[in-house]
Amino acid sequence: MRSCKDVLVTMLFLLAVCWSVSAKAQENKQPKNMLILTGASFASPENKWFELGCESMGAKAINRAVGGQSIASTANMMVEGKLYSPEELEEMDALVIMQVHDRVVVGDSLLLPKYTDYKTPFDYGDYVRAYDYVIKRYMAECYELKNSPKSKYYNTKAGKPAVIVLCTHWHDGRAIFNASVRTLAAKWGLPLVEFDKYIGFSKNTPHPVTGEQHSLIFSDDTQTVGDVKYGWHPNRGRDKYIQQRMAAIFADQMNRILPIK
Repeated sequence: MRSCKDVLVTMLFLLAVCWSVSAKAQENKQPKNMLILTGASFASPENKWFELGCESMGAKAINRAVGGQSIASTANMMVEGKLYSPEELEEMDALVIMQVHDRVVVGDSLLLPKYTDYKTPFDYGDYVRAYDYVIKRYMAECYELKNSPKSKYYNTKAGKPAVIVLCTHWHDGRAIFNASVRTLAAKWGLPLVEFDKYIGFSKNTPHPVTGEQHSLIFSDDTQTVGDVKYGWHPNRGRDKYIQQRMAAIFADQMNRILPIK
């Protein structure tokens, strides 16, 4: 017959095993990454592609996109300290930008060497300079964490690696922006989420039944670009096909560029 001491030891062992299993399960539930998104109506929380994509990756999604804003709004949020907090800057793994107005966003003749050289706030339509400001400022702030005694990157050579991710429009109807953002991404060596390339249809070939742009069947509103009518905002919500497809495209890109943790 087992002694009380043996029973006690067994109970303590089982409790330790249960605690270890529980702690491991809790650890596995913690988000592996933190991603912050900035953008306008195509990125705002009502859409859900960003949130769905982050969920599939086990990442924490912080969505700062607001309908009606532009990249100048993003730059001004950085000026005001509202795009991310010092704590979020320390912990975030990537800044994702989906400001996709059909405008040119790259042009060296308009740029200044340092983000501190720019006069702020930016005007709403200042796309080229605002994109440059956001990229340069985020890179600079990440690098400067090497000089912050409170940061885990203190005294490192590179500071915090600055991961900035750009996005195309959700389809290829906005040719001006899509071409321009590809040039911008190539200039800086930034990863690009190519929604337009993998969305599953192209402006170059009409729908075989409707004879119109494919994007129209996935949208509730329309936009005319160059005398051609396209779907404007994709149907929103977690259950909508385009949001789910964009989430898959986004997650695939992020899984290829984020470090393994």
